Amino acid sequence: MKLKTKLIISLGFLFLIILLFGILGIFYISRLSNDTNNIIKDNYETLVYNNNMLKSLEELSENNTNALHNFETNLKKQEEHLTEQEEKNLTESVRKNYELLKKNPLNPSNYKEIRKSIQLINNETQNAISRKNGIAEESAKDATFWLTIIFSIFSLLAFTMVFNIPNIIATPISALAEGIREIANKNYSKRIYLNQHDEFGELAETFNIMAGKLDEYEHSNLAKIKFEKRRIETIINQMRDGIIGLDENKNVLFLNAVAQNLLGLEEKDIVGKYAADIAVINDLMRTLLQSSSPITELKIYADHKESYFNKDVFNVINNDLIIGQVIVLRNITPFHELNEAKTNFIATVSHELKTPLSSIKMSAKLLTDNRIGNLNTEQHELLKSITEDANRLLKITGELLNMSQVETGNIQLKIQPVVAQEIVEEAIQAVQIQAQEKGISIQPIIQENLPSVQADKEKTSWVLINLLTNSIKYSPEQSSIDVEVYQLHNTVCFKVQDQGKGIEEQYLHKIFDRYFKIPGLDQQSGTGLGLSICKEFIEAQGGTIDVKSILGQGSAFYFALAAI
Repeated sequence: MKLKTKLIISLGFLFLIILLFGILGIFYISRLSNDTNNIIKDNYETLVYNNNMLKSLEELSENNTNALHNFETNLKKQEEHLTEQEEKNLTESVRKNYELLKKNPLNPSNYKEIRKSIQLINNETQNAISRKNGIAEESAKDATFWLTIIFSIFSLLAFTMVFNIPNIIATPISALAEGIREIANKNYSKRIYLNQHDEFGELAETFNIMAGKLDEYEHSNLAKIKFEKRRIETIINQMRDGIIGLDENKNVLFLNAVAQNLLGLEEKDIVGKYAADIAVINDLMRTLLQSSSPITELKIYADHKESYFNKDVFNVINNDLIIGQVIVLRNITPFHELNEAKTNFIATVSHELKTPLSSIKMSAKLLTDNRIGNLNTEQHELLKSITEDANRLLKITGELLNMSQVETGNIQLKIQPVVAQEIVEEAIQAVQIQAQEKGISIQPIIQENLPSVQADKEKTSWVLINLLTNSIKYSPEQSSIDVEVYQLHNTVCFKVQDQGKGIEEQYLHKIFDRYFKIPGLDQQSGTGLGLSICKEFIEAQGGTIDVKSILGQGSAFYFALAAI
């Protein structure tokens, strides 16, 4: 049965109770009223008429002329108002005696008979009053009894309805509220069972369907999330880089196998702990949490050998809020090993090449001696070409040896006064062909009356050539590159300004790090050592090197050397 039907029936039943009780009350009150009215109207008036006749009869004996008229008037009213069965005979007796009296009003012989008849009428009337009063009392008792019975029954029924109807509504509402709370707490296994075939029963059934769908959705998503979590964990654990995850409060969320090996700690022992507390007992964690100065490279003993790692910190952002960090220790040991092998190879090859090249150069010089023999014009040209190639190879070999010196930390410098313009001209000449291929013009802007610089000319030229080469590589075709030289206090500054893509601010502090290459650029274009070697060369001469860049507007690399 529908809840609406239940409420209509309940309220209709209460209305019926009120209506029935009201009808019965009105009925019994009307009945009692009628009984009372009958007593007053039928019998009480008879007593009044009889008493008036008795009074007129007394006045008649006193020669009151109006007494006979009054007696006649009340007798007529009595005759018109006969209510009891014996009252008619007695009234006729009074009429008969009254007619005799009326012939001789002064003869009192029949006074006695008239009084006796009137008295008998009064007695009969009083008996009728008593009888009717008894009937009225019985009616009152019946009304009281039946109204009490009906009131008790209806009150019991009304009490039962008042007690049950709120439960019919409140109980399912409470069950639904509890179910909603459980669903809000993600307890999707909660079900509501109501043995009601009404709106609440339908609502409970709908709630159970909704909870089932949520439970199915939750388990489905949970399974996917768990699968993705296991997959990500597998990928992270297979990486050669150490990875540590922190939440917004710097508590450890996870770390992979490499990070566990580097820290010497088990994941189960530190997950959920405050990273700063772990740093108190772990030097590597303390080093990783330091943010005052960027860490370019870490040397850590791992895998039974000295290993090298770069540290990167990535913020996890959600709705512009930092909700965690991921610390990545990139394993650059293979690069170190390759670099060491390359350095050794370059040093060995360069050293081995110098001797035969010097021998070739010496032999070519001897061939120009006329004591050995005269040479024709073509032989002179060939000998000149051999000498130039030998000089060029010796120069390249020297540069290779310089690079190996940088990488081994044994830089050999030849510091002497150098004219800045000579360094610029030599560098521009070295990259001119490369610039022309892209239609790029290189504009030297040299301040007049510049002092000389205290520098190694070859290494400084190499630095400027490297900067120009990078600018040409990342500049658009048909653009220009400015090479500006000017005095700044006690130094001479060399500045290379291009119109390329520029560098994002987040990478500027890493641009001179070894092996660093800007993400998104051509990763096969180099090893990430060029700018690092430039920095080593300039700082070895007591100078400084830096970069300024605006994304989309180009970059400016500049270095300064001491002026004389």
